[in-house]
Parts: sequence; C-alpha cells; structure tokens
Amino acid sequence: MGGRITTLASQTDDIEIVGGLDRPEHPFMGGDLGEAFHVGSLGARIWPASDIVEAISKTSPGVLVDFTNAEASTENVVRAAEEGLAVVVGTTGHDKEQMVAIRSGIESGGVPAVIAPNMSVGINVLLEACDLVARMLPGFDVEVFEIHHNQKVDAPSGTALKLAERLAESLGIDPDSSVVTGRSGTGKRQKGEIGVASLRAGDVVGDHTVVFAGTGERIELVHRTQSRDALASGALTAIRFVADASPGIYSMKDVLVALTGG
Repeated sequence: MGGRITTLASQTDDIEIVGGLDRPEHPFMGGDLGEAFHVGSLGARIWPASDIVEAISKTSPGVLVDFTNAEASTENVVRAAEEGLAVVVGTTGHDKEQMVAIRSGIESGGVPAVIAPNMSVGINVLLEACDLVARMLPGFDVEVFEIHHNQKVDAPSGTALKLAERLAESLGIDPDSSVVTGRSGTGKRQKGEIGVASLRAGDVVGDHTVVFAGTGERIELVHRTQSRDALASGALTAIRFVADASPGIYSMKDVLVALTGG
C-alpha cells in the first residue's frame, strides 16, 4: 500500500510525501522513497521505523499514514500523536489492547485521526447498504464471506470484521457474542449468529460478500477490489480530510460525508 499511496500522491498538487518508515533491512533504507517505488526522486528519505521521532523532527510532516502491521502500527501511531501529527490508519489485525493504546495515544495527543480497515469508497458504501438491509430484514440469517491474496497475514480481514460489527449494531445484538469466525465441527447455526468465513488464495486484492438469507430467498451484497489504487485513492481522501480536521477519531464514513456534504 505504501507504494500505491506514494505513486498516487506524487501525481497530485496538494499532497507532498516528505519521508517513509520501514524495517531496517529494507533494501532502499536511507534512499529516496520515490526511487524505491519507481516514480522518480521525491526528496523523501526512507527512515528506520525506530527513528520515527527523528524523522518527524527532520521532515516536519503534517500527517502520518500507517499501513504496516498491528505491532508496528501501534508504536507508530502513538509516537506520531505524541509529536502532534494527524494520523491515517489503514492497518488491520490489531487486538483489543492495541486498539485501546492507539485510541488513547490519539486522544492524549489531541490530534485528528482517521481509522478505517478499508478506505475504498465502495466498501464504505457497502457498510451503509448493509445497515439498511439488516434493519429491513431482521429475521434473515446474515453471513460474511471474504477472499484475499495468499500473503495476507490476518484472518478474518479487518473489513469483514467491521462489516460483521456494523451488522450486529444494525440488528441490535452484541458483536462480541454474536460474531462467529471460522466455523468447524457439528451443531446447527444459532439464531442471532453472524458468521464470518475467510479464504486465502492467489493474488485476490479483496472480495467481500454479505449474505442475507431467508426462507426461499436471499440477497447478496458484493464488493470486489480490483486494484489497490481503490484503497490508495481513499487514503489520499482521508489525508486531505484529516489535515484540516478538529481533534478526534473519525471513520471513512465521516470522511465521505464531509466530501459529499451529505
């Protein structure tokens, strides 16, 4: 994702990439971020993530964009918030303790932040559609199915879990007790369950299907991400939003509402 965000940002007039953070063993460590992603020199150095405070001091960014892993993300976001940076977080796979640390760091820093497991416009419209359908069909069984590439490290996807959480809220049930992941064994489906199933194969960028099944009929809402540019474009929109936002934690719904005036 860092590569696609860098590439798309380099084509804009209003977003400047001033640096990047990565593992110390990155082959371009200390080099130019633009050269690493074949978009030409950007004058943006790649820093070791452990040097984030120095990187912030030397480059004076306004926003930190984090698409890493859960452990690195927690450290990056908390440190950035301490330094007064606005934050965009697209990383998934955080456990509850990590999310508490991230939210606490953002609130303590008094900075604005957008946190979203999926920043594509379409998937966030799907969230709203699921809310509407779930409220209109309270007696239907609801299941979520997601497919991603074979290199994705977390399952279910953060997007699938967000969909399940939103569905539970729409149905007025507790997501902690109603969401069931990776079913196995014997036993009937329990009333009020929201099942989440995952498949990892090939180079699938990301497919999410929500099934509402009743007696003799079903509705399927499907979103397929065909290119990571959909996610990167959404991230740029989030960057523009958070750069001027008041302190607080925002979702992509907040971003899109502000964008459309709706």
